[in-house]
Order: sequence, then structure tokens, then C-alpha cells
Amino acid sequence: MVTYFSEIISGLWSLVLGLSVTFVEFIRPNVTVQYPYEKLEMPERFRGHIQLIGDEEGRPNCIVCMMCQRACPSGCISLSGKKEEGQKKKTLNSYILDFTTCSLCGSCVESCNFNALEYSKEYNLASTRKEDFIIDLLKRLEEQNS
Repeated sequence: MVTYFSEIISGLWSLVLGLSVTFVEFIRPNVTVQYPYEKLEMPERFRGHIQLIGDEEGRPNCIVCMMCQRACPSGCISLSGKKEEGQKKKTLNSYILDFTTCSLCGSCVESCNFNALEYSKEYNLASTRKEDFIIDLLKRLEEQNS
């Protein structure tokens, strides 16, 4: 008979503890963001995919030294450039990032000595097609500047 009442008291005590946890969570403020209508502000140190940095005229700072491509352990960067007649340095023709294989390690940004790469603050990359994650960074830079 004593075990019967001790089990009832134990059950009631666990019920009170559960309800107290529920009550404490009930009076706390909400942290949910109503996603399509509200967007999160990314912290300063957020590391999204890489993007090219342009100069004042909108041209990329990249001089096609290929250091970012060599530093990438995933092999997800491919770039090409050519030297125009009368120019001292190469001009960038294409800069392709395959984000499906990128590990976001940051080796490319650290190896760039010409301030040509930075991390983007874009976090909402979602698609069902693989082609949407092969990003032409030079085209994106041109679209940002126009």
C-alpha cells in the first residue's frame, strides 16, 4: 500500500516538473522569425560562398594569378584570363565556382593577395537542380554593378 501512494506522489511530482518547464517556456519571448516576410541579419563573421570584389569602375580586382585555384582543396574554382594587346596584366574572362563541391574552408580567400575575393552574406541557397549551384562570379559582379 505504501508503494502505491509513493508511485502516485512520484507521478504527481514528475507532472509538476513537466508543467513548470512548459510554463517557463510559455512566458519566454519568441525567437521564431517569420521567414518569407522577415530575414535574419547575418553576423559579421558569417562565411557564405565566395564572391569577387570590384574596383571603383566595377571591374574585378583579380589579376588571374591562379593562387585561389591552386589553394582550393576541393578543386571547385576554375578561372581563365587572357592578356590583351597594350595591357600590362591579364584580364579575367571567367570565374566559375562549383558550390556543390565547395567545403567553405576559406583557403581561396586567404591565399588571394590582391583583395579580389571575399565571403558573401548570402545564406538562402536552395534549389533542386545542380546547375543552380555552379556560379559564374564574374557575371554576378557585373550584375551587382549595373
